[in-house]
Parts: sequence; structure tokens; C-alpha cells
Amino acid sequence: MSSCDPSQLTQAEARETSVAEHQRNIDDCQDGLGTCDRSKLTRPEMQEVDIALRQRNVSDCKNGIGFCDRSKLTPSQTIEITAAEHERNVWNCQNGWDQCDHSKLTPREAGQTAVSEHHRNISACKDGQETCDYSRLTPPEAKMLADAEHKRNYTACRRGYGYCDPSRLTAEENHSVQLKGH
Repeated sequence: MSSCDPSQLTQAEARETSVAEHQRNIDDCQDGLGTCDRSKLTRPEMQEVDIALRQRNVSDCKNGIGFCDRSKLTPSQTIEITAAEHERNVWNCQNGWDQCDHSKLTPREAGQTAVSEHHRNISACKDGQETCDYSRLTPPEAKMLADAEHKRNYTACRRGYGYCDPSRLTAEENHSVQLKGH
């Protein structure tokens, strides 16, 4: 810490501080964080740091986060990473997330993704969300949603609360609502 005055430490405290500083440097080197001074590492510590850096690179590549240096992967790691990237892309596509590349899906995965997208669209339409695309509904789905909305509107008008649009009522429903109001 910046408020530490080494001249105020006992020899034992100074040794502890030196050991702690050395360990922080090792941790910084292994984590790729802070300020790493490799010149202060012993040969075994440098080997540990190199192993940790390789493992973090593999993890970053596999998880699609951080910095991935593919040139440092072994052939088997490259195969493993390619499979992980594909699975992540399938997951992203099936869940409607931005990092989806449809062109990398197999025909089976593309079909499953289309089904997932269709179900999400139906849900969005049922919930009145902006993401609803009515043009992607089948005629029976569009009719079902229109019927449900009509019923909701009629109920709102009859009960006198919720959004009611009287212009969307049939003449008979409008008459029924007016009778209830009197």
C-alpha cells in the first residue's frame, strides 16, 4: 500500500513484506494482472507462470472470453476449442443471443434453432412485446392471438379496468358493455 514506510518495519516484518511482495508478483504474472516482473522469478516459478498462462489461454479460447492466442494451442486443444466454439454458437443461436452465426449451424441445428426462434416469437406476440413479428406467425397462430386479444379487450371493457378499445368490439359486445354500465 502507498502508506507503507519500510523503514518503520522490524527485520521480521520486512522479510514478511518481501515474501508477500514476491508472492503478489508471482500471482500477477500467473493471472496476467497488475505489474508482473518476470526478472524477479526463479526458474521453477517462471515455469509455473508459463503453465498458468497456457492454461488461461486455453480457458479463454474455450469460453470465448479474454484474449485467445490460437497460435499457442496444441493440435488437440485446437480441436477441443473448435468444438467448444461450435457448441457456444449453437447455444447462442437457440437462445436468440447476438453472438449467433447461423451459417455455422448444421442442418439439424438450424432446424432446432428455427423452432426455438418461432416459439420465442409466439411468446413475444402473446406478451405484446416489441420483438413480435406477426408476419412470422402461421395463420392459425395469428388467429389464436387475435382471438385472445379480442377476449382480453372485451373483458377489460366489461369489467371497466385494463385497456379497453370499444372500436374493436362487435355490435353485440358493445351493447352488452353498455347494458352493464347502466
